[in-house]
This record gives sequence, C-alpha cells and structure tokens, in this order.
Amino acid sequence: MPEFATYPSLKDKRVLITGGASGIGALTVEAFAEQGAKVAFLDRDADATAALAKATGAAYRLCDLRDIDATQTAISELSQKLGSFEVLVNNAARDDRHDWREVTPDYWDERMDTNLRHMFFAMQAVAPGMIEAGGGSIINLGSNSWWEAVGNFPAYATAKAAVHGLTRTMARDLGGHRIRVNTVVPGWIMTERQKELWVTPEAIENHRNNQCLPDLIEPVYVARMVLFLASDDAAMCTASNYMVEAGSI
Repeated sequence: MPEFATYPSLKDKRVLITGGASGIGALTVEAFAEQGAKVAFLDRDADATAALAKATGAAYRLCDLRDIDATQTAISELSQKLGSFEVLVNNAARDDRHDWREVTPDYWDERMDTNLRHMFFAMQAVAPGMIEAGGGSIINLGSNSWWEAVGNFPAYATAKAAVHGLTRTMARDLGGHRIRVNTVVPGWIMTERQKELWVTPEAIENHRNNQCLPDLIEPVYVARMVLFLASDDAAMCTASNYMVEAGSI
C-alpha cells in the first residue's frame, strides 16, 4: 500500500464537494475527512449519500445540481451550518456515451447542465465567503478525454474542455482575493461505474498501451491531487492543469 502525505493546513478546513456520494467524489470526501477537515457534499443519490455521511461524519444536502436555485440554496444552508467554505471541489459529472447523430438540442443542453453549468454557479455561491476570509481554493475536475480525441460523447467532451476555460478566467477574476482556481485532469479512472459499464479486457489492453505507466488509475490518486491543491503547500498554484492520467497519449 502507498504511504500518503498529511497536510496540517487542511485540519478544520471547511470543504464542499459536489457529486460526493460515489466514485472520485466519495474518495475525495473520505480523503478530506481523514485530514481532519470539516467536509460537506452535495449529491442526488439518497442511499449512497446516507451511507457515506454515516461513514465519514460529513454534512450533506440532497440536491440535483442541474437545478441552480436548489444548488445555491443547499450551499447556503451548509455554509450556515459549517461556516463559509474555504475549499470547493467541483467534481460532479456524468460521461454517458452518445452518438453525435442522435444528439438533440435538449439533450445537448442537459449535458451542459450536468457537466459544466453548476460549476460556475457553485463558484459564484462560495466565492463571497472566500473573499471575506481572505482566500480559498477552488478545484474543478476536467478530463483528458478531449485531449486524447476520444469519441462517442461530443457533448461531454465539449463541456469538459470548457472547464479549462472556466478555470483560467476565474483564476484571473478571483486571484486578487488570494483565491486559487485549478483544474485536476483525470485519465481513465477505475471507479465502480467505469468497471460496470465500459471496462473490458480489450479496452484495458488498449488503454495500458496508451499510458506511460502500466498501472490502472484508482480514484484515490485523483483525491490526493485535490488534497494537495487545497492545501497551503499549493499556495502559489493557480490557473493550471494538474494531470492524473499516467502519461496517457
């Protein structure tokens, strides 16, 4: 088992994670809780949310992030409970496959709502508290799928490409307040969802050939990069991409 770092600056830090009940989000909730942070998360899966909250002691609100009013209300309620958030992890997304021939305007808009729009409005909700506190860290989850020119999900790839632009412009707008904004860029991460839907022996063999490193990537490694960017160790890191993709081509 690898030995991971402890970040003293994360103890008692108030952290909000979107899409926190499963996959990368759940590992990130657990990782911050292990650091002694005061963690809250948003998700719409009631069963998974209850189980994770019980295991970690994290606060939560059930919320469909496509509903911006509900999302910002949930963030406000959690802020009143824990205090203004010092760290925001915009994690929530769904990489559902779709054929470009079958995409409708409504489906396109729904994919933007699911994978991009809520990120900005979560930032809008937490930034005033960070400004008042004198700084903070916002970590957006991107994807290397569009860099690799992976097909079969044009709306998802477009949304994830846009995350990088959102990070860069908000890093400029918020930087004067010592709020750092970065993108973590996962490769193909072996979450339970990926294993259930898309992992096959052929797919794994092809993917290993595309990586520089031979090992498949577990979600804990994405969570560890998020911890670093949230910590004081990353105080001079902003407007950048941090790859967790094992050197994928």
